Amino acid sequence: MSPKKNNIKAFFKALPQNIFSGFVVSLIALPLGLGLAMASDAPPIAGVIAAIVGGVLVSIFGGSHVTISGPGNGLVGVLLVAISTLGLENAYVAIMFSGVLLMLLGFFRMGKLADFFPSSAIQGMLAAIGLIILGKQFHIMLAHKINRSETVDYLFEIPLTINDALHYGRRGLIYAAAAGVISLGIMFFYPKIRNKYLQLIPAPMWIVILSIGFSYYFEFGLHESNPIAKEYMISDIPEIQQIIADLPTPNFNGIWSFSFLGSVLALTLISSIESLLSIKAVDKLDPEKRRSNVNRDLKALGLATVGSGLLGGLNVVAVIARSSVNVNNGASNRSSNFFHALFLVVFIVFFSSQLTRIPLPALMAILVYTGYKLASPKVIRKMSSIGKEQLIIFFVTLVTTLKIGLITGILAGVLTTLIIHISINKSAGLFIRNILKPNVLMFKEQDSRHNYYVSVKHFCSFLNYFRLKNKLDAVPEDLDVIVDFSLCEFVDDTVLENMSNYQELFAKRGGHFDVIGLDLHDTETKHPFASRRLLPVPNIIKKSLTRRQTSMESLAESYGLNYRSKKQKPLSFLNNFSFFTTKHIEYIYNVLSNEKNSIKLFDIEFSEGEFIAKEVVRTTMMHIDLGQSIPKFTLDREGLLEKVSALAGFKDIPIEKHEDFSRRFYLLGENETQIAEFFNDDVTHFFESNPYYHIESNGEALLIFGRERLASIKEIKSLYDYGKRLRQVVTE
Repeated sequence: MSPKKNNIKAFFKALPQNIFSGFVVSLIALPLGLGLAMASDAPPIAGVIAAIVGGVLVSIFGGSHVTISGPGNGLVGVLLVAISTLGLENAYVAIMFSGVLLMLLGFFRMGKLADFFPSSAIQGMLAAIGLIILGKQFHIMLAHKINRSETVDYLFEIPLTINDALHYGRRGLIYAAAAGVISLGIMFFYPKIRNKYLQLIPAPMWIVILSIGFSYYFEFGLHESNPIAKEYMISDIPEIQQIIADLPTPNFNGIWSFSFLGSVLALTLISSIESLLSIKAVDKLDPEKRRSNVNRDLKALGLATVGSGLLGGLNVVAVIARSSVNVNNGASNRSSNFFHALFLVVFIVFFSSQLTRIPLPALMAILVYTGYKLASPKVIRKMSSIGKEQLIIFFVTLVTTLKIGLITGILAGVLTTLIIHISINKSAGLFIRNILKPNVLMFKEQDSRHNYYVSVKHFCSFLNYFRLKNKLDAVPEDLDVIVDFSLCEFVDDTVLENMSNYQELFAKRGGHFDVIGLDLHDTETKHPFASRRLLPVPNIIKKSLTRRQTSMESLAESYGLNYRSKKQKPLSFLNNFSFFTTKHIEYIYNVLSNEKNSIKLFDIEFSEGEFIAKEVVRTTMMHIDLGQSIPKFTLDREGLLEKVSALAGFKDIPIEKHEDFSRRFYLLGENETQIAEFFNDDVTHFFESNPYYHIESNGEALLIFGRERLASIKEIKSLYDYGKRLRQVVTE
């Protein structure tokens, strides 16, 4: 069968999963689109229009695989300024112009521009955007509309708004503020609930469902009108016919004004940066680890932005939060983006009247949470752990963005980074002499057709990282690469963060990516991304064991096991398990292992999603090396979610003569014949007579864990005993 026919067959085979994923994403996109539009002072439908147009056009013409497009968080501040200064009709023209510029960036292959922004400056810009969103929407969340000329004024007045909310005398305002506070609580605490059934419905959609249910309760249950003040309810959502009839007429008057050109430039800059960062992050989440065609995506996003502006919608960008949900729900190609748009059309056509039952404070709570995630204290702690100089860059970018604007802010961050790099190295000549020189040499080693050696000289920072990236992107990820920094006088945090990303990418694709030469460099902190320069070797900091580590050390002595408390990386033995295909493994620690190292029991930290959608999970797992080949499979307890999964194309494998096992367990795998042979009477009886665990085979080893949390010492003992007996049954 030809590759083209294989691709078509694979597309239709994966279609149910992509439809399902598109539906789940639409549940988030609907309230978020409404909220982002209103936060920008645009009609609520404008955000949904952007998501629909983006979903359709980018799914057809885009170059990414599992990325979702729609209105972006980062554009709220710029759109708010554009609409307030230009007026709504002129703002739509500015949106269309920014779409044209975005297409030009794609045609001129400017996708690599993202590599010229230092990581700390980008984090500062994102944090500033988060504070802008949080500051402006916090007041509406507490049913207290205010209008201030300066962004920082909204932040300074948050305590006053809280005080006012505590002294409301009007019933409608009390209910409105309560809706906002409860919705914010849902956004904060819902992700902590590790329940596969509840998580089928995302937190924003729970807010929509509860808000509409609350409205119906008063209308039909108590025969009263909605107690929330009318000025804090969503205004009427137009029907499709009305949207078509009210298409905005482009107004090109004043397109040469400074305010118009500034708005176009700001919209283009933020759209491109947010999209490039999102595409880059989603590529890391892609189970197949495909590389997106960034320039093609820029052209598609630009085209979609022009179309969205013509129809009365906002800018279209690649969005990380919705893309993360897309990947985690089994999406494998661009069709999920299309179906997410299709479901939004269904919602607007058939349920537009229900959307007016949603209170504004509830939607603003979603945005307040988004703003908090972008400007979370964790971001500051991360910057501090990398180095004090990163905090300076971060805060210069953040403050400048808040006080002046986004373009000035990111430029200030870039300039501050360059000044700090010169200060760290005590030499401007290092950068002036070598900025135009080729500093990357790559060749294939003679003794192996699979090994590439890359030598980096002079300095490697955000200024010239694109040269190293161009070389590395030319190497297939299933080969071996060695990057040598021993001749490099200075390596900054942006480069080191990208090297870590490459290491993970190559490991998951069967290759090997090794960084050498950094042992000759010194750094201010022990963070792996801290900037490094050629100085004496730093001091080693010793840390004492925690209470948990002491308990595990005692357990190891009792069971005759080896124990290692320190964090460990790389983790190649976990690469081939499907559980981790959409997750990023940070490290394992507290490792218990037997003498032959055939059984490892460890605590692990991994993350799901990226940026504001990132959730960190810590749990305890066990890895059993079987020393023989077995079929690849996953085994879980059968439940309602697993039955529903069958509708999305997943098939439970039955085991003959073991109806009880087939009823109680959910077994998945590609080779049904081999799996059925493997699950003989002894293996099947073992699973039937022991506690439930999630079990996965990668063909050579088993991965076993229970709940997605750290196990107690008692649970660790039970898990170890379970694994030891299972290995004996399987290998007999």
